[in-house]
Amino acid sequence: MEDDHGPVIVDMHAEATSEKAALGFYLDGRASAVIGTHTHIQTSDERVLPNGTAYITDAGMTGVVESVLGLDPDEAIRRFITQMPGKIKPADGEPTLQGAVIDIDAASGKAVSIQRINIRANSEL
Repeated sequence: MEDDHGPVIVDMHAEATSEKAALGFYLDGRASAVIGTHTHIQTSDERVLPNGTAYITDAGMTGVVESVLGLDPDEAIRRFITQMPGKIKPADGEPTLQGAVIDIDAASGKAVSIQRINIRANSEL
C-alpha cells in the first residue's frame, strides 16, 4: 500500500474458508481489505489483521435469510432428495442486507476498523 493508488479491496470468491484466510494473511499490509464471498453465510470473524488489512471470511448475502442461499427451502430440499433439476424459486420472506463497513485511513491505505452488518428490512437502524 506504499504506492499512491488508494485503497485496495480484494473480493475472495471461494468455497474453502482456509483459502480465504490464507489469502487474508498473505495480503495483510498489501491490501486495505480482503472480503470473502461465495457461501452466502455471513461469518463472525471480522477483524483488522496485524499489518492493517481488514478481513472477514464471508460477508454474507442480500436476500431472504430464511432460505437455502436465497431459494425456497422446500424446492431446495426436493432437489437434494430427488437429484432432479427443477424451476428455481426464490424464497419469500423478509429481505436482509449483510456485509461489512470498513474504515480505511486515507493516508496509509490501512484499515482502521471493520464492522459486520446484518440489517433486516423491518428493523430499526
